[in-house]
Amino acid sequence: MTISLSETDLIQTGNLELLAKQVVEGFITGLHKSPFHGFSVEFAEHRLYNTGESTRHIDWKLFGRTDKLFVKRYEEETNLRCQIVIDDSASMYYPANRLNKIRFSAIAAASIMNLLKKQRDASGLSIIDDTISFHSPCKSSSVHQKYLLMELESLLNKLTPSKQSNIAENLHQIAEMIHKRSLVIVFSDMLQNVGDAENLFAALQHLKYNKHEVVVFQVEDNETENQFSFANKPYQFIDSESGERIKLFPNQIREAYLEASAQYKQALKLRCAQYKIDLVHAAIGTDFSQVLLPFLVKRNKLL
Repeated sequence: MTISLSETDLIQTGNLELLAKQVVEGFITGLHKSPFHGFSVEFAEHRLYNTGESTRHIDWKLFGRTDKLFVKRYEEETNLRCQIVIDDSASMYYPANRLNKIRFSAIAAASIMNLLKKQRDASGLSIIDDTISFHSPCKSSSVHQKYLLMELESLLNKLTPSKQSNIAENLHQIAEMIHKRSLVIVFSDMLQNVGDAENLFAALQHLKYNKHEVVVFQVEDNETENQFSFANKPYQFIDSESGERIKLFPNQIREAYLEASAQYKQALKLRCAQYKIDLVHAAIGTDFSQVLLPFLVKRNKLL
């Protein structure tokens, strides 16, 4: 169930709101045609009228069609609060020559916000690098969503990568800044300096300790980061955050790289399972169903 959008369109888009709508419409169409065709994507906009309450907000047109009393739902009756956290550190701007991790994350986040809006849910946004560069709490108004989309569009148009990452410390702070129980969605490649993994695991545990539900989308380039698929010729590898450079043949380090990567990912997987955090591997590209379907399943489980 892929969403048919060209990578060129994703890179060159100038209207993130329109693009997010296209992604969601394609996703819902694909959902109807897939084995998940019975999965509900019709989002409630009303609730049943309770005897004795004010009739002020009854939808009389709907009553005329159904002979049942329904009340229009408003912001204070929001079902879910969803805080989206995007890692804006320099490693998220890889690769440089095609759709990168930060653009994929911004488009995926905007698409989730579109689904939240359809469901009358509230969305918030936090953008982090070495600090929390942007934070807005959850609201469900259209004005608020446009405000968040403008911030996401700035990520699409950003040419200079941010500073080094400090995911752990930022997640600790965000855990304390979100005062009501929420669904927290994290978009990050989850790359930390050697020795910092335990700090990251502790930050994830902090979010759960504060009663939040957490979904981590580990955003990666499948071909080069997961498979380390490079031609066996000299390359200059550059650390995107420290600027350190090293020249070598990929075959010299491929086995060691894959082993170290597998060990870290296994440790992350085990910790997330221990803390009851959903960990989803998201390969950058044009398939946003790998993000939207886990989100929709998680939301339905929470309600």
